[in-house]
Amino acid sequence: MKMNEIKDLIVAIKGAGDIATGVAWRLYQSNIKKIFMMEIEKPLAVRRQVSFCEAVHDGNSIVEGVEAVKADDAKGIFHAWENDVIPVIVDPKWQLINELSPHMVIDAIIAKKNLGTSRNEAPLTIGLGPGFEAGKDVHTVIETKRGHNLGRVILQGMPEPNTGVPGVINGYSSERVLRAPCEGTFRSDLSIGTIVKRDEIIGRVNGDVVTARIDGIIRGLIRSDTHVTQNLKIGDIDPRGNLSYCSRISEKARAVAGGVLEAILRQYNQ
Repeated sequence: MKMNEIKDLIVAIKGAGDIATGVAWRLYQSNIKKIFMMEIEKPLAVRRQVSFCEAVHDGNSIVEGVEAVKADDAKGIFHAWENDVIPVIVDPKWQLINELSPHMVIDAIIAKKNLGTSRNEAPLTIGLGPGFEAGKDVHTVIETKRGHNLGRVILQGMPEPNTGVPGVINGYSSERVLRAPCEGTFRSDLSIGTIVKRDEIIGRVNGDVVTARIDGIIRGLIRSDTHVTQNLKIGDIDPRGNLSYCSRISEKARAVAGGVLEAILRQYNQ
């Protein structure tokens, strides 16, 4: 495919959380705009201000100047493309892949395991992070672990295994992540961008408190009144305390997105 035809590529992205959004945003800015994103009925994104899945709840979502809108079917997807926006559709079984026959499928769910993505879904399939093996389940894997290899394109083999330990920011790792103490309904009166202190109550799950373990700013927080499972990530406190980071794509998402773009250009710029 010639470079002047890259705008005709159809890209299916599984998931519309913050990493998936970073990928969609970069592809869009690279003139790959025929993107559709597939989500579950009740998305569980934490970094909601930079997640296109918010369109499922609100009808639309704007991240760094790029807009996504909720679509109900294939017709809605085509309509979104005509209006130069990214469609997000509730399609947990990814049925639109068979209907639209995309040139590539990107599994950006970040489930740390493969939930059913295979190489036969498209001419190019890309898996993000642990759970995928390049050359077996998918054609290409992108490293998602923070560190020296973040964003690396893997053509054969697997990325680094999931350690269960979040990346370090300003010396803090697991301390900056908020997790559900039990299964139930999470409720909070706080919002993303709120400055909090260590031991401050962020919210509750069925009466059990969720408290901050460090000082910082709430960079991500799951929607209030959301049903959660025990130990699910429900929030993120950034010790850097910079309000602008709440509404900007993270360096991790940008690095992973760069790896995806490289993989696409390797395939189609030949």
